[in-house]
Amino acid sequence: MTCEIFGILNVTPDSFSDGGEFSEPESAISRVKEMLHEGASFIDMGGESTRPTATPVSPEEEWSRVEHVVLEFLSDPDIRPSISLDTRHWETAEKFFRSGGEILNDISGVSDSRMQELVAQFAKKVIVGHFPGNTLNEVHEQKIDSVNRVCDDLLARHEELIRAGIAPGAIILDPNIGFGKTMECNEKLLKIAALVPGYEVMIGHSRKRFLGEHRYEIEPNLAAAQIAIDSGARYLRVHDVLEHVHLLRKY
Repeated sequence: MTCEIFGILNVTPDSFSDGGEFSEPESAISRVKEMLHEGASFIDMGGESTRPTATPVSPEEEWSRVEHVVLEFLSDPDIRPSISLDTRHWETAEKFFRSGGEILNDISGVSDSRMQELVAQFAKKVIVGHFPGNTLNEVHEQKIDSVNRVCDDLLARHEELIRAGIAPGAIILDPNIGFGKTMECNEKLLKIAALVPGYEVMIGHSRKRFLGEHRYEIEPNLAAAQIAIDSGARYLRVHDVLEHVHLLRKY
């Protein structure tokens, strides 16, 4: 099965890599068009930074950051199926779905029952993140070093979501590299797709700390992507779309 690219669009002032770069609607819209032209299959838009020490925002503030850009592309029937919203707030997700959105990325694992109801009703795809805690602070304070634990937690959540009425074929598992894991565990999680055959997996390795001091350079990002692809990852979530698309074309 071919691996596909989710291009990252952070409409935030404080994301770890590109905070503030796409805060204005015009620059955000331009970047979405650029990533689609470069070959991204999907665009994952987020209005809240979830890096360590980030300040949480209300659902109202989150939606106000992304609304203009989201609605710009949901109004285009050709682009609408490519738009994903990155949010852990059911209130924001509801606005997105009722505006025609079809793909949700919830780093908190779709743990809220209200989010589960919305996903079951509206989502064509849902990315389910491994989130070992109740708050971002709790998660980032952890140092999980067991890949097996991450696998077990994700598979248990997968079954829970099926019981909540979410179609199995809609669920994409994401180990949430960088969220409460040791650097060694993060590196091993690049291969998690090989440990859960039969499940679709997304890997979000892009520019994260486990890649080392040169994490903003393309070489370590592509090396990590190569490992994930060879291990069976179905999706990669990245900042550098063009370079990762070129890597995929070698297959």
